[in-house]
Amino acid sequence: MNVKQRTIKSEITVSGTGLHTGQPVNMTFKPAPENHGYKFKRVDIQGQPVIEADVDNVTDTSRGTTISQNGASVSTVEHVLAALVGAQIDNVLIELDGPETAIMDGSSIEFIEAFERTGIIEQEAEREYYHIPYNIHYTEPDRRVEMVAMPLEEDYRFTCMIDYNSPVLGSQHAAITSISEFKKEISSSRTFCFLHELEMLLEHNLIKGGDLNNAIVVVDKEVSKDELKHLATLFNREDIDVAREGILNNIELRHQNEPARHKLLDMIGDLALVGVPLKGHIMAARPGHAANVAFAKKIKAQIKKERSKKTVKVYDPNTPPVYDTVQIMNILPHRQPFLMIDKIIELTKNHVVGVKNVTMNEEFFKGHFPGSPIFPGVLQIEAMAQTGGILVLNTVPDPENWLTLFLKIENARFKAQVTPGDTVIFRCDLITPIRRGIAQMKGIGMVGEKVVVEAELMAQIVKVKNTEE
Repeated sequence: MNVKQRTIKSEITVSGTGLHTGQPVNMTFKPAPENHGYKFKRVDIQGQPVIEADVDNVTDTSRGTTISQNGASVSTVEHVLAALVGAQIDNVLIELDGPETAIMDGSSIEFIEAFERTGIIEQEAEREYYHIPYNIHYTEPDRRVEMVAMPLEEDYRFTCMIDYNSPVLGSQHAAITSISEFKKEISSSRTFCFLHELEMLLEHNLIKGGDLNNAIVVVDKEVSKDELKHLATLFNREDIDVAREGILNNIELRHQNEPARHKLLDMIGDLALVGVPLKGHIMAARPGHAANVAFAKKIKAQIKKERSKKTVKVYDPNTPPVYDTVQIMNILPHRQPFLMIDKIIELTKNHVVGVKNVTMNEEFFKGHFPGSPIFPGVLQIEAMAQTGGILVLNTVPDPENWLTLFLKIENARFKAQVTPGDTVIFRCDLITPIRRGIAQMKGIGMVGEKVVVEAELMAQIVKVKNTEE
């Protein structure tokens, strides 16, 4: 069944306090276009840098998950991301005026309720899931951490077990059989910590936003009346005591296994950093942010590996091309020796595949290592850009009267040498829809099954008068 991508109907602001910084923060959730994903924007910093919710951007997992990019960071992102996944929202921009998300009540429920107040709408593009193909394992033997992602074709299922050798918590399990159960079963489960951790955090001035309304405190040691009185003073309370369940009586448990449910919540939020919605069954024993992030990186690496193989289909020279060299010259202004594409073999609204046959007859080999001829990386990027130019110019009725101009090249990587006799297959995919003549593309070049070059390109099409060949 095809499922459409979703975003929120209109912007909505949620305000609160950062758990560790104690700083007030306003978080404004804004609708975002298709294939945008989750992004944070620090509006309190000059230039308003954007941080993508990507596992490659994780910089700290010591007290929650922190992501950093473009000189800025956002801490404790896991509860917000869990709410977005649980609400099955694909695209949203989160503007915030501080370095840390709001802790709210320590769970995800208030974010879910905000999304429901503003409404959730379908978009045109289909949601593209990554289906776990086979068991993907992650272990940390020293911490007794075990995680596995298993194939499950029709849903996103979670099973979580925690065991802290605590007589209070014991061994706890939590599970959902479908992500649709997130709101009811998981979203209201609050963060927790042990009393000895709380005291350490207080000593190091690390939970300035904690007020005992947003965390379950597990009492894991003998505690005197004087210590309880001291805690009450720190948190501006008349008194604090230890409840029958072995937790501070600051709050009542919402579920008997609320800590295990919250660990499951954290896991959903951290795995959102994979960057694509998943189909599969995730099972974890003793998960934590560091393990979750390492597991997410392993899943993302598997996705990247599979997509690099699928990105470019096997080139069959017997198949008639979409455009041959002469037809390409009717679209692109480039001419020999600077025409870098021989054929276009695939073309849709969102992607294009081109072929470059590298021969010793290339003009540049006269001066570029003629004794050890290598197709220059900068010209590989040019060939990729010309391939993408066909995609962009295919959107205008008279492409011969337009030029495609570079605006930006990012994340260019050259992974293997290209030499005479190689056939390079270039593929460019639109990252976002073309707007105001500006296209953002992800490009990849392959020789056989080997990736030789990849880059992200931004280009603009501009109209020219009296275009001459």
